[in-house]
Amino acid sequence: MNTYKTSEIAHSIGIHPNTVRLYEELELIPKPERKENGYRVFTDFHMEQIKFVRIALKVEVLQNGLRKQAIAVIKTSALGNFEKAISLAEHYLQKIRDEQRNAEEAIAITEKLLLGNSQEKDTLFLTRKETADHLQISIDTLRNWEMNGLLTVKRKQNGYRVYTDEDIRRLKIIRSLRCANYSLSAILRMMSTLSRNPEADIRQVIDTPKENDDIISVYDKLLTSLHYAEQNAETMLVHLEKMKKQFRANPTL
Repeated sequence: MNTYKTSEIAHSIGIHPNTVRLYEELELIPKPERKENGYRVFTDFHMEQIKFVRIALKVEVLQNGLRKQAIAVIKTSALGNFEKAISLAEHYLQKIRDEQRNAEEAIAITEKLLLGNSQEKDTLFLTRKETADHLQISIDTLRNWEMNGLLTVKRKQNGYRVYTDEDIRRLKIIRSLRCANYSLSAILRMMSTLSRNPEADIRQVIDTPKENDDIISVYDKLLTSLHYAEQNAETMLVHLEKMKKQFRANPTL
């Protein structure tokens, strides 16, 4: 059985010793035994488990509890319950694929709405409350979309906002994309590009942040992030299978 000091295991993996201690505190790795002098004694299992933690925490996709599911996989593996960890990882992978499908479906809905009756004359003239009720969203959500530049609403002479057919169509697009976890900035980028170039590739535009964007989140490149998360989850499963074979007899060794 190989054993390692905190500094040795940290150096081998390329992390700070404090990170190893943090993983122990968060129960991402099992508590190591200690020598009489208090020094921690790590094993090959700790080495592989820390590598697994590093793999699992690479992804940034956080929506719909995905990060919590990844943490659950890690903690289950730390207990040496590889069968359950593999089952949880498979469920995690399926959840990511579900999110991918939702993201793709939102784009398909967007394309369909954009090809719809955009040339028809407006026949709807709804108030903000009527519009929110029609779309089954809150007034605060509608106000937030407007404040972020996703929609510019016309006003009557008395100053009240009025929402037309074209506004409703645009709002349906926004709602669909938001439900699939696209960011407001990604949606605005897509809308702005389409206003200049109606023939633009929606899928590419919504997944390609501008070079001068100050802050870019995973939701600004959702399709790419989910694809990476899928590959990462598959790698997690491979590593778990490896650990299952290596430590089947005694996970603490």
